Amino acid sequence: MRQAKVFQLSVTLLAAAFLIVPAIMSVMAGVTANYFRGIRSGLTLKWIGQVFELYADSILLSLYLALGCLIATLIIGVPAAYGLARNPGRTSRVLEEFVSLPLAVPGLALALALLQLYGTMKGFRTSPAFILVGHVLYTLPFMIRSVLAVLAATDLKTLEEGAATLGAGPWQRFRDIVVPNAMPGILAGALTVVTLSVGEFNLTWMLHTPYLKTLPVGLADSYASMRLEVASAYTLIFFVMIVPLLMAMQWASDRARRIAQ
Repeated sequence: MRQAKVFQLSVTLLAAAFLIVPAIMSVMAGVTANYFRGIRSGLTLKWIGQVFELYADSILLSLYLALGCLIATLIIGVPAAYGLARNPGRTSRVLEEFVSLPLAVPGLALALALLQLYGTMKGFRTSPAFILVGHVLYTLPFMIRSVLAVLAATDLKTLEEGAATLGAGPWQRFRDIVVPNAMPGILAGALTVVTLSVGEFNLTWMLHTPYLKTLPVGLADSYASMRLEVASAYTLIFFVMIVPLLMAMQWASDRARRIAQ
């Protein structure tokens, strides 16, 4: 038994090292004066400052898109999940699979479909709203599934019937019963949506223009055209933004799972 635990621990540590060591190396390259000389060349924050000078607009655009994507998926996804949970059956299952279809389609194919549909609309094609539409299509299934998982474990029918007998209208029942009960799923879905929107690359790469580069697109651009230290500093900024979101998403998912049980 002891040998089995030691073996499991060793495998876990090796896997963690395999994942973490490259990230640490990349981060260290972003704060060293010269990557090829390593720590001996000294530590500096000038590369981070250069990233903000060159790519501040890309970082801000990603944050704006993530916020807009969150608002859109909340407005669409929560009522949609409520409708699916309130009316279970074959039709609801078919609709759920249809809504989840963007997850099965490669991001490049989804972007190509959007370009074919809206590519001739020049004002829309060159606006951030065009990328936002792609992000909403890609992330909406995550919001719907997160909320639906929580609502499916709640006896909504009984709760709403009780509220209706007390005089509550449809909107009041949705606001005071559905939303509070769905809150763990809403929180988990919101964090998932924001994290995916900030880090989405494949779809955005096809939809962006030279004047509309998101954070991941800017990261690819920095690796292709800048010094390695600048690209690594960009990676450090990306980690600082995304890791807290991932941790919060894990916490929210665990909480939603406990409530669903």
